[in-house]
Amino acid sequence: MTPTESSLNTHVRKYWEATPCGTGDPVTGTATRGTREWFERVEAHRYRVEPFIHAIAQFTRYHGNRLLEIGVGAGTDHLQWARAGAECYGVDLTDAAINLTRDRLACYGLHSTLQRLDAEILPFPDASFDVVYSWGVIHHSERPESIVAEAHRVLRPGGVFVGMVYARYSPAVCKVWIRHALLRGRPWRSFADVVWDGVESVGTKAYTDAEVRKLLGQFEKIELLRTITPYDTRGIPAVLSRFFPADWGWNIGFRAYR
Repeated sequence: MTPTESSLNTHVRKYWEATPCGTGDPVTGTATRGTREWFERVEAHRYRVEPFIHAIAQFTRYHGNRLLEIGVGAGTDHLQWARAGAECYGVDLTDAAINLTRDRLACYGLHSTLQRLDAEILPFPDASFDVVYSWGVIHHSERPESIVAEAHRVLRPGGVFVGMVYARYSPAVCKVWIRHALLRGRPWRSFADVVWDGVESVGTKAYTDAEVRKLLGQFEKIELLRTITPYDTRGIPAVLSRFFPADWGWNIGFRAYR
């Protein structure tokens, strides 16, 4: 455990070391891990399930900008930043993610400065990045507020923090609550409680819009971009789910300007 790595983050790290997000066998099939075919299956799946990432991240707007990604995962979004011509830096809690991302960029002749560390303390000077990006990552940390404070610190004035966290009151979480609370005879369990130990790594958090605004409160301007996902609509007849408003969505995308 590194000096900055909490006990909860140790468990989080162990979970994601085993299988970086979006790289399970149902996604990659028979492709050999680390090959170009394997990476392309991961990419195809990610943007089929979350096509709205492109609209929120706006990768191509940041050509020539200095970009830090917090939580590179399998490197899918990091590849888009590199393809777009950003000067890329990336950090992740796991060695698996750093190694996969390095190998992935090498497949395309691209490069990033990558480090394995706990993003609750970043080793970069103040005001050193134009963009900080973190998609679906900070809600796994024991102290998301520390990561947000660090993102704010390392951004230059006028820079933008782009990312996504999970929404507590969404069809996706309602289904988790039914499975882990109602059907187990424990209907008193809260939505926050079932997300904590029933969604991905232990300690996962989900937020209301107001809580996200509070989390990002030190930024000058905040845009929330709530999105319905397949996790919200799965198992629900399309005749019903097509009427779900975006404000119900499981993903709260954001752009926060320093």
